[in-house]
Amino acid sequence: MTQNELSFKIIGIALELHRNVGPGLLESSYENALVYDLIQAGMEVK
Repeated sequence: MTQNELSFKIIGIALELHRNVGPGLLESSYENALVYDLIQAGMEVK
């Protein structure tokens, strides 16, 4: 997977998360949810 493909996938997951959850949560809540979604997509998160 190229760097552009990886970036595209991550941004897509982040946008989908924001659409589903909406605005107004604390940054840490979005961070935890994004980590969960990235792991569910088969990515390794450090």
